[in-house]
Amino acid sequence: MDDRSVDHRLFEQAADGRCGTGPLLRAARSVLGDIAAGRREMRAVRHPLGFLCFPVEREGGCGVCIHVFGADAHETYGMQGMQGTASALTTSQVHAHSWDLTSCVLYGQVVNVPVRVTGHQERPTHRVFEIVSDPAGVDELRPTPRLVAYEPGVAQTSGAGEVYTLPAGEFHTTLVSGRSAATVLLGCSRPGGRDLSLGPLHGAGHRVVRQQCDAEQSARTAGSVLRRIHAPHRR
Repeated sequence: MDDRSVDHRLFEQAADGRCGTGPLLRAARSVLGDIAAGRREMRAVRHPLGFLCFPVEREGGCGVCIHVFGADAHETYGMQGMQGTASALTTSQVHAHSWDLTSCVLYGQVVNVPVRVTGHQERPTHRVFEIVSDPAGVDELRPTPRLVAYEPGVAQTSGAGEVYTLPAGEFHTTLVSGRSAATVLLGCSRPGGRDLSLGPLHGAGHRVVRQQCDAEQSARTAGSVLRRIHAPHRR
């Protein structure tokens, strides 16, 4: 890793309580400061689920990202971007990753709701879609034969400085409690894993192109996230 990388061991140490989240938070602030000041050229990408993603680094099967949720993500594009986000959601918020996730909340509150998915031959409510992504930012959503119903579990809320984990293959939804939130996360692919989402019963296969922010939008968003970290109640 170069000097501007985020040491993956910081996530493990924060998750098991060995050194707290201080070093991880400082590393995230350093990355955001470089982006905001133009010292690091990195474009934020709008994810189909509505948040902004800074792809900080990828090494082998693991990657570090900073995710920005809620108003701070929408304000990058203004009202037009908020409307576009709603129309871009072509499946549902219920999804499962092909990778194990360890995430630290930078500010705000993030709510994860585990979802129990069961096969339901008589009265299914959704079809499982497989999501295949390419480096160019195109997500191909492929309907599978699997028809299911689901039931939400008990929500887990994580606040600033707290760490949460999500194993690969666990269906869930991620929400924001309040106006906005941001996280820094480590995702490590699990061999044989698939990215999945629940969609309409009769939904067709389709593609979704992820929008990329320009340099000015990316720097502005990074600066906004930094200000929130230092003054989390700022409006």
